[in-house]
Amino acid sequence: MYFTHQAPALGAATLPQPQPVRLFATAALAVLAAFFALAAPTAVRADTLTVYSARNEQLLKPLLDQFTKSTGTQVQLLTANEGALLARLNAEGASTPADVLITVDAGNLWQAAQQNLLQAVASPVLEKNIPAHLRDPAKQWFGMSVRARTIVYSKARVTANTLSTYEDLADPKWRGKLCLRSSKKVYNQSLVAMMMQDLGEAKTEAVVKGWVANLATDVFADDTALLKAITAGQCQVGIVNTYYLGRLLQADPAFPVGLFWANQATTGVHVNVSGAGVTRYSKNPALAQKFLEFLSSDEAQKIYTDKDLEYPANPGVAADSVIKSWGSFKPNPINVSKAGELQAAATRLMDRAAYK
Repeated sequence: MYFTHQAPALGAATLPQPQPVRLFATAALAVLAAFFALAAPTAVRADTLTVYSARNEQLLKPLLDQFTKSTGTQVQLLTANEGALLARLNAEGASTPADVLITVDAGNLWQAAQQNLLQAVASPVLEKNIPAHLRDPAKQWFGMSVRARTIVYSKARVTANTLSTYEDLADPKWRGKLCLRSSKKVYNQSLVAMMMQDLGEAKTEAVVKGWVANLATDVFADDTALLKAITAGQCQVGIVNTYYLGRLLQADPAFPVGLFWANQATTGVHVNVSGAGVTRYSKNPALAQKFLEFLSSDEAQKIYTDKDLEYPANPGVAADSVIKSWGSFKPNPINVSKAGELQAAATRLMDRAAYK
């Protein structure tokens, strides 16, 4: 399948569309495909911003619309999964038209920085709006929304006072009652990576093996399917990103799954980010920085929480009413960049634990 999708420019003119790149099974082939399919660089106007995004276009469009409305800047958008975008940026090198990379999960942002695809941004605005643990210590990327990954449970079969921590879900009392999303998803890789930072590798591996032993059914491809499995009685507890539950509750306020904030007496709830950085070879770095600053503003942060049901990264912005009803929680304060640093080790750990 083709991974590029060209959104119309959000302004008076329509900009040239990037050529599609074929997505192949291996990273090496993806890089080669990206390299050979790229057209000659297209000149862009100084008041045009080109954004490569791994976020769903439907979720991102309200932010781009508002930026264009506020600044008059035209935005050219290309969307793909994060692996394909990194492959394309590597293949394009200095010829890339991209000014900004937007993606989900600190692990992916860390990978982009490690591959030298981003540049440091010195911005007092970003440092004021985004807490230190939600941004790269080297200032190459900044979290723009917070994604809490915590415990959910069947209101019909589980009482909240029987829940406590991620580690407790490895206890035999949950045998045949636990549902998990696939270990192939970066969200779970980051969760396990942060657990390794908190608990150490040996203890984390014992926990993950306990999770596997307690599975009620095969792992799920996505969090929505997991939540629906709880309502269907396939399992009683699970771990999800909160916004998936929020979306189901928006559609059906009586959806019978509760949310429990994990590890409140210990390390805190695992949090991750969706975030952005200025590309290394941006042709408009000042405009790209202005866009990142906009994303961190009260105006844009309200769009993140109201439209996407994610928590704002800017602590001065209130959460949406749906998620606000879950109450406050203590997040894990470790810098989210650790999710990237320990991602490979976390993946190996999950393989050893037979977590598929």
